[in-house]
Amino acid sequence: MKPVIALVGRPNVGKSTLFNRMTKSRDAIVADFAGLTRDRHYGDGRLGNREFIVVDTGGFEPDSTTGIVKEMAKQTRQAVAEADAVVFVVDVRTGLSGQDQDIARYLRQANKRVFLAVNKAEGMSESPLLAEFHELGMGEPHPVSAAHGQGIRSLLEAVLEPFGPESDEEPPPEDEGVIRLAVAGRPNVGKSTLINTWLGEERLVAFDMPGTTRDAITVDFERHGQKFKLIDTAGLRRKGKVFEAIEKFSVVKTLQAIADAHVVLLLIDATQGVSDQDAHIAGYVLDSGRAVVVAINKWDAIDSYQRQQLERSIEHRLSFLKFAPLHHISALKRQGLGPLWNAMADAYSSAFKKMTTPVLTRLIQEAVEHQTPKKSGHFRPKLRYAHQGGMNPPIVVIHGNSLEGVTDAYKRYLEGRIRTHYKLVGTPLRIELRSAKNPFADKEA
Repeated sequence: MKPVIALVGRPNVGKSTLFNRMTKSRDAIVADFAGLTRDRHYGDGRLGNREFIVVDTGGFEPDSTTGIVKEMAKQTRQAVAEADAVVFVVDVRTGLSGQDQDIARYLRQANKRVFLAVNKAEGMSESPLLAEFHELGMGEPHPVSAAHGQGIRSLLEAVLEPFGPESDEEPPPEDEGVIRLAVAGRPNVGKSTLINTWLGEERLVAFDMPGTTRDAITVDFERHGQKFKLIDTAGLRRKGKVFEAIEKFSVVKTLQAIADAHVVLLLIDATQGVSDQDAHIAGYVLDSGRAVVVAINKWDAIDSYQRQQLERSIEHRLSFLKFAPLHHISALKRQGLGPLWNAMADAYSSAFKKMTTPVLTRLIQEAVEHQTPKKSGHFRPKLRYAHQGGMNPPIVVIHGNSLEGVTDAYKRYLEGRIRTHYKLVGTPLRIELRSAKNPFADKEA
């Protein structure tokens, strides 16, 4: 599981700038979830080989009791509760404030690992102004400049130290042939019902294994000889010998489950339609490169007109998931679950499809013979050969000349040819173009 780092502090100390620096972005991914304030954002970060999730929060006033400030404080408390580590951001220019003292008091009671980041301290690593922040009792202050990128790496190294050393070694091999499956979707979409139906029906549950502080749980089970590892996002709990799934939506748990999965089952409520939240989750799945199957639950609960409207909505709002198989199910009545299992197994198989260089190169050459790419300036792109660059998702690397002129439409055409040949379903396919340097490019004609 990726560790979670929450950024906490009073308003205008530079939390969002620090967030953008850590995630190497200018905005938060998966930002406007229903039920979350706009000031709480989630993003992926990386330091060397170590990946983590960053949570940006609004200005924190722990003692606020009314209005939007109270809601922002509530969101910040939730972020702290979900986090493995908290970065407490203060401003060296305005100095220590009473509000900083209030936040420090709250964080001490929260019993979390806290790191004090003194922001806007460019060129001030030895400044006596840092000394007053020792009063907070949060350990050694880390002088940083979010705007200029100074001190960020050493701060992250300290935060990430307990989560294992940075290593170039390969991760330990996973159980071969075991499909890691995450069920994602907004609250009350039927994740609990579906999971309980699976576990009650198949009965071959080996164990339940509590994971991180957010109680992410994996469950091993088997169906028709195929082993699965369910990564729960619904909050599975064990009560005696009965599995219960408690509908408690957590963005962090969903993001981590998606990142850890081979295949994501995106569950949509037919009675509610496709929401912004569904689209955000789908977008994160696509960005993560995970194989995905879309299941419309409660299909039996809507009439033919509603079905037509829903299908149009899916076509419009989830158009970027055209490669994903779509299934209509009823978890409660156990309808459509057999084909759904087959679709998830096919998506897994497609995500790990092996493609040989001779076959890929022939496919590309045949595609060019059928339809040549358009000229770009004085040159027409020349596609020479292709090879596989990775799996889950499959990556095809195409080499040639002047490939920067290949249009997005032509890349989609190539993708379609490759998908058809290899019968790829349910997985994104990424195409990378690498041009050889033209030795005459710098010479005048």
